[in-house]
Formats: sequence, C-alpha cells, structure tokens
Amino acid sequence: MKERYIAAIEVSTSKMIAAVGKTKGDGNLDIIAIEQEQTPEGVVRYGIIQNLEETYTSVSKLFGRLEQRQNIRPRKIKSVIVGLGGRSMKTITKEVSMNLSEDTEIDDEILERLKDLAFHSAIDNTLEVVDAVARSFKVGNSETLSPKGMVGSHISGIFDLIVCRPELIRNIRRTITDKLHLEVDGIVVTAMATGHLILTQEEKRLGCMLVDMGAETTTVTIYQKGALHYFATLPMGGKNISRDISSLGVVDDKAEEIKITGGNALMEQDVPNLSINNLKLSDISNLVVARSEEIVANIIEQIEYSGIKDSDLPGGIICIGGGFRLKGMLELLEMQSGLNVRRGTLPEYVHIEDPRSNIELAQVASVLYAGATLSEKESLFMPERQTLPPNGVLPLETEDEPEKPKKPEEPKKSKPSIFEKMGKGIASLFGSPEDEETDLLDE
Repeated sequence: MKERYIAAIEVSTSKMIAAVGKTKGDGNLDIIAIEQEQTPEGVVRYGIIQNLEETYTSVSKLFGRLEQRQNIRPRKIKSVIVGLGGRSMKTITKEVSMNLSEDTEIDDEILERLKDLAFHSAIDNTLEVVDAVARSFKVGNSETLSPKGMVGSHISGIFDLIVCRPELIRNIRRTITDKLHLEVDGIVVTAMATGHLILTQEEKRLGCMLVDMGAETTTVTIYQKGALHYFATLPMGGKNISRDISSLGVVDDKAEEIKITGGNALMEQDVPNLSINNLKLSDISNLVVARSEEIVANIIEQIEYSGIKDSDLPGGIICIGGGFRLKGMLELLEMQSGLNVRRGTLPEYVHIEDPRSNIELAQVASVLYAGATLSEKESLFMPERQTLPPNGVLPLETEDEPEKPKKPEEPKKSKPSIFEKMGKGIASLFGSPEDEETDLLDE
C-alpha cells in the first residue's frame, strides 16, 4: 500500500459512521479521524436508504466535521469507500468453467476471467450481483483452493455470488454521487471486509462463524478450509429488544437506554424488586431474555442451514456489532451453542489514533482497510491557496454590470459656404415655395 488518505462510510439503521485513515508503505493503517451521526428514525430501514434528503443532510454533517479536524484541515474529501449491508443481501452459489489450451499455466488473468464469468452469470432479475467470492477450484480432476501456478486444459470454480436488491446500491449512489457530488471509489460488502480483517487465517482454516449484530439485521458468515462457506442476513437485531421495552410505555430513546443500563440477556436468579422509569425490573428482564434467546436461537440455526455441524467450527464464534453491547449476550450465545465465543478485535496493523473508543469501529475500519488494499486512489485533496495581492486584501467578487447603451452621435453640421449664404439672403427677400406651402396648410 502506498501512503495516502482514505475516507470510508458505513450507513445503517441506527447510526452513520465516517472515518479517515492514512495508509503507510509497511501495510499498516492509521485511523486518524472518526465521526458518528445518529440515523433519524425511518430514514434507513434494513440497510436501505428510504429518505435521500435526510441521509444527505446527516452524511454532509459527518464529512463537514471530518474536514474540520486539525489533522485533516485544510484537506477536502473528494471520494469515499462505502460499506454495504442489509437484509436483502444473500448468496447464490454458481459453478462456472473454462476450456484452456493444452498445458496452460493458471495465472491471475485466467482466474479473473473465471470470476467475471461467475459475476455475470444469469440470476433473478430482481437482484443485483455485488461480488463473486471463490469457494473452491478444480484444475482438470484436481480440487484446490489455490489454483494459481497449476497446469491444465480445463478449470472450473464454485463461487458464492453476493446479491442484493438494486435500490440498496442505487440509493447510496444517489446520495453520495448525485447529492454530495463525491466520487464512490468502491462499494465493499461489509461482511466480507470484516471477515478479512477481524478473523485470523487460522480461524478461517479451522472453521468459524462471524456474527455482526446491528440494530435491525444480524449478518452471519461461516468459513471453512480458509474460504467463505455460508452467508446470511437475519431480519432481527438489537432494536427488536428495544421495541419490546417500548411496548411497556416508554419512548424509543429511553427504551434503548434502559436496555443497555438495566437489561441482561441471561435470566437472573433474583431480580431486585425495583423500577426504572416506573417499569418493574422483572418485566424488563422477562422481555429482554425472551427476545435475546430468540435471536441467539436463529443465529445458531444457521449452522444447520449451512450444511455443517457444530464440530466443524473449532474456530468458534466471533462477535461484532452494537447488538452485543447488551450484558450477557455473548455468554448466552456461548451457552446455547456450546462453542467458544469471543468478541472481535482489530488486528495490530490497524491503529486508532482517534481516542473515541466508545464508537463501534469494526465495520468502518474493515471498509477502510478494504479500500486501502483494493484501490490505490487518494480520497482527500489539498485545495489551491489564493495568492494575496500586495495590499493584502482580496478583491470582492462582483458581477460585471452591463454596459449602458451609448446615445447615437448626431451628424456633425458642416459650415455653410458663401454661395449658400447668398442664396438664403435672396430667398428671404422673395420667399420660398416651401414657405408658401406651409402657409396654405396653416390656413
């Protein structure tokens, strides 16, 4: 990675996070500035932007605050990497193949052509392909995960096509490109980016599950033998628990606060006979536990849907996302699954210079790092400085006034000659025909 600045944004139902990172030649990434804006209610639903104008207002505030940060000013943001997620995202498995000349060595160009075949293969026209992720290859009769360098006359590959509803991408571009007038350097599937950054190669080789629980959706990705094996988005998340608390008669913001401060995903033996905002702790506990158990049950069920067993995941379950801020949620998932569960953390080569540790960074940091490795574009630019004139004062910009039309010049009168003067003298004695005509008309 060459040294440069990269900007990224993650838009979700509950919040929008934008960040600027600085890459280094040694492969490290420094996250130097982070800003967060709460998403207004109803503006984004299940990952899809519903209100373009409201989203534009929030995102422009984010970028405006980033540009005012001391370690960025006077640079301006010109382009951005966008993280993509939402309920409509899922995978479709496709197998594609190519015939080659005899004894052809497999190189990057051949693998890219094979991926392109998978990417453009026929699917349901109500969905759009976002990415094609290779699961395994076969060169001749030999199966492999790394075909580069092998020799053969035929290659085939099994790809997971990551697809979504077209409006998911369309509304992002309409906000970022059309309204903010910024370039989109790339759209990254957040689940794939986090899997690349948060999971270790050993965990993916052994077999593991990555769970990202947001407000309205929970994304589950399962890896085996070092490659993606399963991808699913569940239409449930932390906001389901908050809505249950709201049903007791409190506003949404207060319900979220009660969930974090007084909620527990695990059923407590002795719940104190106390109240929060006139709500009994026992009533809150019953709702939180019931909904948490439902979410965890659906997460664990994905293992069976993927066609594997619990024993195929010795790498355990790695958890990220704001939904796991709820007390006891990690412990509940570990108890119900019987697998080792840990909280996902950023690797050592990603440094956070911005001290705002209370912001959930896994997703936006992963999108930043994906942008750093997949592209060499620069996201920020230095505006040209205006040179002051000698007097030190910049002239005011004024609109040029239209020129006033000039009056037509009257033809210059030539001086009468001496003969003309003599003629006029004689005419005054006898009168002229013109004078007579004038007299007749007057009469």
